[in-house]
Amino acid sequence: MPLLARTILTPLHIDVRRGAVADLAAILADGRISAGGDVAVVVGPGQGEQIAELIRPSLRSADMFTVAGGTLDAADDLGAKLRARSYDAVVGIGGGKTIDVAKYAATRRGLPMVTVATSLANDGIASPVASLVNEGIKGSYGVHIPIAVIVDLDFVAAGPERHNRAGIGDAVSNISALADWELARQVRGEPVDGLAASLARMGAEAVLAHRGDMTDDAFVTVLAEALISSGLAMAVCGTSRPASGGCHEIMHAIDALFPGTASHGELAGLGALFCTFLRGDQRRFAEMSACLARHGLPRLPAAVGLTDDQFVEAVQFAPATRPDRYTILEHLAMSPTETRERLADYAGALHDHLG
Repeated sequence: MPLLARTILTPLHIDVRRGAVADLAAILADGRISAGGDVAVVVGPGQGEQIAELIRPSLRSADMFTVAGGTLDAADDLGAKLRARSYDAVVGIGGGKTIDVAKYAATRRGLPMVTVATSLANDGIASPVASLVNEGIKGSYGVHIPIAVIVDLDFVAAGPERHNRAGIGDAVSNISALADWELARQVRGEPVDGLAASLARMGAEAVLAHRGDMTDDAFVTVLAEALISSGLAMAVCGTSRPASGGCHEIMHAIDALFPGTASHGELAGLGALFCTFLRGDQRRFAEMSACLARHGLPRLPAAVGLTDDQFVEAVQFAPATRPDRYTILEHLAMSPTETRERLADYAGALHDHLG
């Protein structure tokens, strides 16, 4: 994966609370974001349009653009529309697909981007990566991180619960990604950025330790902050390393081979749990399994609609999704037969010890 954009290392403004959207106009009035109030507001279907209507009266000069689907074509089309006039900033309002389209288009136009997230499905809220589908294949593109990030818990609570719960899987997968990064340091001498690792780890640990659920504002706030910290970790080191290891290789493989099975966060959590089992880290395996189970997230291939054979195929293909990355999957270099045996052991461990 190419190095990511690093122009902005931390957002000027982060706001996670109920009613946060009400202050969007004031945030945009910050001269560092928008000198003249000329902004392009990008929304997706659903809540994005609702928020756009709420803030429209308070914006002096804003154009609204609706995007559908997280594709490279949609992002390029939006970029072409942004060339029609001179904008100070782009405001992306919605879920992950809308945010990624807006991030990509804003980066290509050299415009600051403000994220208004209506879901917590993954760490794309503040990451320097846009995941976009190009000719049926999802790719990762380096972009600038948002200059401001707003998460209004009122709108998160009104969104699909399954989407928000999926973010838990993406957050805790950082534990596995960091273990893979350390493995690469030990085996290949790959440098590890301590600050980036700390940012990625602290949010994941907070989500693991918190006993609340998606009905608890305190837990949802911790989850939102963990996902934002994960994005900042990537920005600090200039790669997705602190948040993407064997867990995400498996996720990308499933997306490529068996598209539409489950969401990014659900697959990342499943991949992280399997990779942690492969490492033999029983303590972490127990913690992560308990967390995923507590929040109703998948822990077995069948829970995302895959047969064991399909999951084995995905694990075998996984290293090819990130040829430059060294993880537990590359380290073990398992054959299909070995992968099938380890998957059976993994299922047995879940059944016998963790329920």
